[in-house]
Amino acid sequence: MHLAIQIVGLVVAVLTVTGIARRFDWSPPLCLIVFGVAASFVPGMPDYHLDPELVLVGLLPPLLYASALTTSLVEIRANRTPIGLLSVGLVVFTTFAVGLATWLVIPGLPLAAGLALGAVVAPPDAVAASAVARRVGMPRQVVRILEGESLLNDAAALVALRTAIAAIAGSVAMWQVGLDFLLAAVGGLVVGLLVGWLAVQLRRRLLDPVFDTAWSFVVPFVAYLAAEALHGSGVLAVVVAGLVLGQQMPRTLPGPARLASRINWRTIQFLLENVVFLLIGLQLRRIIGEVADSRLSAWAILGVCACVLLVTILSRIVWVFATALARRLLPAWDLPWSYSAAIGWAGMRGVVTLAAAFVLPADTPERGVLVLAAFVVVAGTLMLQGTTLPRLVRRLDLPAPDPGEDALQQAALLHDMTQAGLARLQEVRTPDDPADVIARLEDKQTYRSDSAWERLGYGSNLRETPSAAYRRLRAEMLTAEREVLLTARDRGTVDDEVLRRVLDTLDIEESMLEPQDDAARADGLELRTPASTAGSCDHLTHPGDATSDAEGCEDCLREGTTWVHLRLCLECGHVGCCDSSPRRHASKHYHDTEHPVIRSYEPGEDWRWCFVDRVVG
Repeated sequence: MHLAIQIVGLVVAVLTVTGIARRFDWSPPLCLIVFGVAASFVPGMPDYHLDPELVLVGLLPPLLYASALTTSLVEIRANRTPIGLLSVGLVVFTTFAVGLATWLVIPGLPLAAGLALGAVVAPPDAVAASAVARRVGMPRQVVRILEGESLLNDAAALVALRTAIAAIAGSVAMWQVGLDFLLAAVGGLVVGLLVGWLAVQLRRRLLDPVFDTAWSFVVPFVAYLAAEALHGSGVLAVVVAGLVLGQQMPRTLPGPARLASRINWRTIQFLLENVVFLLIGLQLRRIIGEVADSRLSAWAILGVCACVLLVTILSRIVWVFATALARRLLPAWDLPWSYSAAIGWAGMRGVVTLAAAFVLPADTPERGVLVLAAFVVVAGTLMLQGTTLPRLVRRLDLPAPDPGEDALQQAALLHDMTQAGLARLQEVRTPDDPADVIARLEDKQTYRSDSAWERLGYGSNLRETPSAAYRRLRAEMLTAEREVLLTARDRGTVDDEVLRRVLDTLDIEESMLEPQDDAARADGLELRTPASTAGSCDHLTHPGDATSDAEGCEDCLREGTTWVHLRLCLECGHVGCCDSSPRRHASKHYHDTEHPVIRSYEPGEDWRWCFVDRVVG
């Protein structure tokens, strides 16, 4: 009962503090650590001991696995050079920089102990970095590099820590260090690929979403334990298995299984990562008690902690800008200076650092001081870098992701998917298929594509788009339907099993009606087709240069109807409304004239569409 009360208290505290932090737009990890520090000195507070085995075996594998599932393997390959330089090169550089500094400022400390602390504080935290980066609106390439780095750097840091701990106990040759690192990397990679492949083969045969999700909880622990048993990197094995499964899930798992797995893993990830930050703060009282046995004075201990924090921050900045200066030798590091500055300052530490600090053997010289220094690095980087990073991003004027550009890519992709679906429908339909069923399928496909196009443009004279009106009215209908169901339940006139099946149907449809995020684009940003997704064809190469001064859709103005978004024919200058409008006059104009290319006639938009080749350019 006492343990259950402690667990419930942790969860309640996490939910409360996180909710308050989000309400005031504060950093949840920093707020949880501060709350934990304050709570650790409250009389009668239970001793929440952060056992390193619990973190490294019980908490770290599922956290890294959940992040790897949602990380794009394509993006990691595209940014492999900066990710590799940060996740391996920077870890080694930080390990030696902090190790040498610690060895110099603590008299009599073995160099191996200093290097062990360097390996402890080397890896930035995956959760803290991505949370802050997304909250401040960093460019997506920067976020992907930080997430890729934080997924892979833990493996390098823990291998370095293991080697340094072995050196504390005795001499370790340099060739042994290199061999250990190579064996750990190869072993983790092979085990991760094997476990990922086996998980894909197993889960594609599981039709029950609950059973499939339960199996998914086992995968990270199997990968970690198998790799560690073979003296490989368990962390790397977990990450590789997660990447493999995340890449293959859309092809191998049915939709209900993916949906159930995604929701459950998001919940687990949220609870675990925030509980860990709270536990970090709760360790301060224990750490201070261990520091009391040190032979160093209080001022000397403060100086050591400040020195380790400073060297940790500076080593990342030096490495990033030295790499940027060497871009001629490393052409794949083709990042603007502003991006490098943001990456250099986004070095917040977290759970792995403190958990690794507790792994230091009990007989390590000045162990209490080293653990306190690791705690100061975690709290200090979250406070200094986590709180100032938003201001730096604004000062550097880094471009935030453009919701309008996202909406354009989504609309173009859904249009291609809709055309593919309609084409397959024509291939598989038979003369015996009911015509009304075919019409319903075609309407559903068209509605999904049109609703995506409605997210574009600002010139509509409608206060509400057709898709938004549909969502509003259907939501009211579902409310009335649910009331009838609940009345039947309360009267006991329908079997409970039947009621639950019908209620599941209503819930699924209601979840599909959730309104899209229609965040406005930043002032002064012109919406263009992203170069990475822009298509090209002969018609777009020579689209014409017609202009117009029309105030709206010419056909709608003549007919007295309304439009949603406006499109300009670049051959004759006709202005019509797009397919998200009820009358679809732009498409009608193409069918009447066969003029192939239109341009968005909405303010702040500069993109074109070819009706013939069906590409955005």
